[in-house]
Amino acid sequence: MVATIVASLPSFLLASSVAHSSSTSSLIFNKLRSSPRLRFSFAVAPLCSRRAKFMAHTLASANLGLTQPANIESPKIAFAAKEIDVGEWKGDMLAVGVTEKDMTKDENSKFQNSILKNLDRLLGGLLAEVSSEEDFTGKSGQSTVLRLPGLGSKRVGLIGLGQSASSPSAFRGLGEAVAAAAKTAQANSVAVVLASSEGLSNESKLGFASAIASGTVLGLHEDNRYKSESKKPQLKSLDILGLGTGPELEKKLKYAEDVSSAIVFGRELVNSPANVLTPAALAEEASKIASSYSDVIYANILTAEQCKELKMGSYLGVAAASDNPPYFIHLCYKPSSGPIKAKLALVGKGLTFDSGGYNIKTGPGCSIDVMKIDMGGSAAVLGAAKALGQIKPPGVEVHFIVASCENMISGTGMRPGDILTASNGKTIEVNNTDAEGRLTLADALVYACNQGVEKIVDLATLTGACIVALGPSIAGVFTPSDELAKEVFEASEISGEKFWRMPLEESYWESMKSGVADMVNTGGRPGGAITAALFLKQFVDEKVQWMHIDLAGPVWNEKKRVATGFGVSTLVEWVLKNSS
Repeated sequence: MVATIVASLPSFLLASSVAHSSSTSSLIFNKLRSSPRLRFSFAVAPLCSRRAKFMAHTLASANLGLTQPANIESPKIAFAAKEIDVGEWKGDMLAVGVTEKDMTKDENSKFQNSILKNLDRLLGGLLAEVSSEEDFTGKSGQSTVLRLPGLGSKRVGLIGLGQSASSPSAFRGLGEAVAAAAKTAQANSVAVVLASSEGLSNESKLGFASAIASGTVLGLHEDNRYKSESKKPQLKSLDILGLGTGPELEKKLKYAEDVSSAIVFGRELVNSPANVLTPAALAEEASKIASSYSDVIYANILTAEQCKELKMGSYLGVAAASDNPPYFIHLCYKPSSGPIKAKLALVGKGLTFDSGGYNIKTGPGCSIDVMKIDMGGSAAVLGAAKALGQIKPPGVEVHFIVASCENMISGTGMRPGDILTASNGKTIEVNNTDAEGRLTLADALVYACNQGVEKIVDLATLTGACIVALGPSIAGVFTPSDELAKEVFEASEISGEKFWRMPLEESYWESMKSGVADMVNTGGRPGGAITAALFLKQFVDEKVQWMHIDLAGPVWNEKKRVATGFGVSTLVEWVLKNSS
C-alpha cells in the first residue's frame, strides 16, 4: 500500500521537496525519486508515516466524485498584421470596428467614412441599407454580421465602439465581440479593421492591435474541461488590417498571446472545483510552470513540517482542520543573464476552499457554493509567473509566493478565541475563523520580506466589504506608498483592468486590538476592507514598499458563473515597468 502511494506522489513533491531540506527522511525520499526499484522495496519504510498519510489523504480527496478535468487543448490563433485594402482581403469574416461618428450618413443615406463608403460601394449600397434597417448606430455593445455577396470575405460584421474608442479595454472589447461573432458564424479566418485609424500614433496602433488580439483569445476561450460534451472553436487566424506591420508589431502580438494564455490559465485555476484543485494540485501546477521555464524559474514547495520549522503558526492554524495538507509555494524568476536591478514579490491568497471554519458561512449571500474562488489571488500570481516565464524580461527578479491550504472544520481546527503566533513573532487572537485569508497572508508576507525584495504586491479575495464598496468590477488598492501606487495604476491603464485606491486609515486599528494578544484578526463591520489591509501591514517590513489588492469582486463573473483571470495582465505590466 505504501509503495502504491509513493508511486503516485505528485511530481512537485518528488522534484522539489528535498531541494531545501537536510532531514534524513527527505534524503531517503530523494533516493526514491532517482531509483524506481527502491520505490517498491522495504526502503520505503523509513519514510515518515506522516508523509504517507497526508499523501493518502491527498489522493483520496482528488478522487472525490471521480471528477477529473478533460485535457482540452487551448485553440491556437495565428495573428498577422497586414496593410491591404479591405476589399481585397479574402476569408470568412471581415469585422469593422466603428464609432457612432463613423456611422454618420449624408443626405443621401451614404456613409461619409472612407472605409465604410468603399465597402458600401463594393456591396452596391447594401451595407448602408441593412445598417439603417437594423438601427445599427455604432453604440458600444452593438454588433451586426451580414452575409453578403460582392467581397472576398463571406461575411461583413459591424461592431460598435461607442462615441469614441481610445482605451485598451475598448479594443479588448472589440476583440471579444469579434470572437463571439466568429463562434456564431463558425469562421476559420477573420480580419479586423478600424473604420477610423487616421492620426493614431505608432504607440497607439501597437497598443490597440495588442488589445484586439488579447480580447479575441479571451473571448474565444470557454472552459469546457468539466463538461461531458463541448464544441471546439473554429477560428484559426486573425488578420489585423490598417494598424501597421513589421517586427515591432509582431512582437506586440506575441506578447498579447503570451499574456492571454496566462489569463486563461488563471481562469481555469479559479474555475476548478475544490475536489480537483486541492493545495497539492495547486502546488503541482506551480511546479509545472517551473519545469516549463526552468531556464528562468525555479520552485521551492514547502511541506507543513518545513513551514513549522519556519514558525508559520498563523498559516498552519488555518490549515489545521483539513485532511488535505497545506503546501507553501515559492517560485522565483531570475533572468538567465545580466544584472538584477529590482527585486519584487507577488503574494497571492491560496485558499482552495473556504468553509469559514467554525464561523461557518451560512445564510443568503454567504457564497459558500463558490468558495473555490478564494484562491483567485494565487491564480493571478501564478498566471503572471507563466507569462513572465515566456516573456523573460531582463534586470528583474520576481518571487511568486502562495500559502496554499483549505479552511475546513474538524476537531483539529482552530477555534474562535485561539491565539496564533506568526513567523515574525506577533500573536493573533482569532475572533473569527472566517477571516482566515489574512492569517495565511501574514506568514506569506513575512516570508516575502525575508527574500530581500524591495516591493511587494499581494492579491487576495479578502473581504465582502470591498465588494460592497466598489462593486463587482473594481479591485480595491491599499498602500502607504504613492510611488508604488503610481506604478501599478500606470500598469492598469495598459491592461484595462479597473482599480481604485482606498484609504489606510490608521485610527481604525483601534478596533483590531486584543486584550490578550497583539491583535485580533478582524474588527467590526465598518471599514472592514480597511482594517483587513491594516492587519496585513503588521507583517511587512517598513523598508519594503507594499501594496494590498482586494480583488474579491472582479475575480468572478457572477452572470456567467466563471472566473475572469483578473490581475494577471496588470501584474505582468507592472513587472515589465520595473524591468531594465
